[in-house]
Amino acid sequence: MASVSHVTIRKRVALLFLFISVIMMGLIGRLLYLQFYKSAWLSENAIDQRIREIPVEAKRGIIYDRNGRELAVSVSTESVYAIPAEIRNPEETAAKLAAILALDENNLTNKLKKRQAFSWIKRKVEPELARQVKMLNLPGIGLTQESQRYYPHDNLAAHVLGFNGIDSQGLDGVEMTFDSYLKGRSGSIVIEYDARGQEIPHASHRFVPPVEGNNIYLTIDLVIQQIVERELDKVMKETQAKAATIVAIDPRDGGILALANRPDYNPNKFSEFSPKLWRNIAISNTYEPGSTFKIITTSAAMSEHVVKPDERFFDPGEIEVQGRNIHCWKHGGHGSQTFTEVVQNSCNVGFVTVGLRLGRDPFYRYIDAFGFGKQTNVDLPGEAKGITIEQSKATPINIATMAIGQSIAVTPVQLVTAAAAVANDGKLLRPQIVKEVREKSGQVIREFQPDVVRQVMDTAVTKQVNDILESVVSQGSGKNAYIEGFKIAGKTGTAQKVGAGGYSPGKYVASFVGFAPADNPQVAMLVVIDEPVGLYYGGQIAAPVFGAIMKDVLQYLKVNPQISMSADMGSEQAHVQVPSVINLSIPEAVKELEKAGLKPRIEESGERIADQIPKPGSRLPGGGSVLLYTVTPRYSSGEITVPDLTGRTPREAADSLAELGLIVNPIGTTGKVTKQDPLPGSKVLPGTSITIYFE
Repeated sequence: MASVSHVTIRKRVALLFLFISVIMMGLIGRLLYLQFYKSAWLSENAIDQRIREIPVEAKRGIIYDRNGRELAVSVSTESVYAIPAEIRNPEETAAKLAAILALDENNLTNKLKKRQAFSWIKRKVEPELARQVKMLNLPGIGLTQESQRYYPHDNLAAHVLGFNGIDSQGLDGVEMTFDSYLKGRSGSIVIEYDARGQEIPHASHRFVPPVEGNNIYLTIDLVIQQIVERELDKVMKETQAKAATIVAIDPRDGGILALANRPDYNPNKFSEFSPKLWRNIAISNTYEPGSTFKIITTSAAMSEHVVKPDERFFDPGEIEVQGRNIHCWKHGGHGSQTFTEVVQNSCNVGFVTVGLRLGRDPFYRYIDAFGFGKQTNVDLPGEAKGITIEQSKATPINIATMAIGQSIAVTPVQLVTAAAAVANDGKLLRPQIVKEVREKSGQVIREFQPDVVRQVMDTAVTKQVNDILESVVSQGSGKNAYIEGFKIAGKTGTAQKVGAGGYSPGKYVASFVGFAPADNPQVAMLVVIDEPVGLYYGGQIAAPVFGAIMKDVLQYLKVNPQISMSADMGSEQAHVQVPSVINLSIPEAVKELEKAGLKPRIEESGERIADQIPKPGSRLPGGGSVLLYTVTPRYSSGEITVPDLTGRTPREAADSLAELGLIVNPIGTTGKVTKQDPLPGSKVLPGTSITIYFE
């Protein structure tokens, strides 16, 4: 009986040891698993329980203009964060914060209850709100400094600069394309806490300093940008246009001196504006350039020696190409004229003849060489290529219409870059927006040199083309761009807009492209006015904008006048003041100008004068010509309020109506206005005839 008990005991002991061995093996296995396979996870969780890492955002680099004037800076601001593990009462904390920061209390409560080491509550709050949060002294709630982008000039150069997101990342403009240089590298503050969430006094605290971003120096000149935007606002108000763009470029190095669009937005408050207004139409939108493209046709034809400046052409008013009649803008045509006069008069028939003579392949060679149909690679986002007809599919009618700036779509930056090539002895340069990148210490880490794309014309041909373009301003349709004492080269443009199923009636793009001084170009500029109301010819509304800007820019750049009054137009005594003939009948206008010793040149066919170039009050040498534009039925949109003309003289009434694009129908010629039809305050379309009675 005793021996049986002994055996039983031994079995039980063996089972016990076996059981213990199994447990020990399991524990050892578990230990090995945790040690070798889960060690990283355990270490990370242990660190999360005792280490708090608070991010410290780096300041973005400053964006300067070419002369070191600030265009975009970063200012310090505070952001509110939470460490949920340290929050004792999430509901109460959420209620207090939501009241100050205007947040949803329920959403904030849920965020504070989440098991995470760090969470943002609200980024970049106002200083007063940050002060109120700090005064609450809530457990688990803290504030850290971040940087916020600030544009000291508000809307100025908005489409160049762009804007930043909440994490200070560039989202548009230079802020986006040069984000890698501007953003810097974020730092952090690392603090160790015990199990109760209290900071350990002598634990391993660490501060990883942020690295500030590099500074960018643009090619933009703040003063020139201000001049451009001032005139842009003015022309938008005067023409009630849908949009407008001006780009000025230094033809010698390709640096963009100014770029502006209307409508625009304030990058300080970009989220309050429609995303449509963020679009940089100077590089993203295409349009048919119309007669401004005739600079390219002229350059190609002269380079290929298919035409000479003094070669004569006859313009009967229209020309037939593949069964389609292409009309000259002047009714009845310009008659006999030299090629120089063809350019001065922007004669469609002459340019169609030259374009067809040039031929498809040579013409396309210059279209390609000047950079049309492809990006200029300017350092701004969203650039369009433009639209060209595939060369192999181009027909004679396509060549004919492209010669006058139709059947081809360009971006404003493409066209001004091409004009700059003509100004720069035929060298096409890549347009640039950034001059250099510097570290905080001032050391240059990247410098942008002039980037020559190709030589598109011989220098000798360029000189001939420049002389012709200078005559467009001194003697032709570009007279409104004239600046006393300077030789200005340029070309006007008026293009009907393309719509569904063809050209849209009553919708035009008026433009002027040119450079100055013509014999030593320092600034090339393009003015584009989209869908102006009333007058819409480029020579009437775009050329004056060009002239006003260029006059101030040349003075700012300290460019001395190249020609004295005696060398330019004769002696002071030989000059006469141009009288106002607007709203006069053609015979009356001719008589008035001839009495002043000036020659009238009548454009279009109509009964009364709608506009004149040069403007009233300008000075011209005796015998100089004045372009007269007559009123024709061409207005179709945009209502105008009829002014009150009571008590005005015939001249005053005529001038007031002319400024608004209205036609005067006088009853009587002496005395003052006693009544009118339509009545003052009536809404009429531009071009409407207003009958005024004099007694």
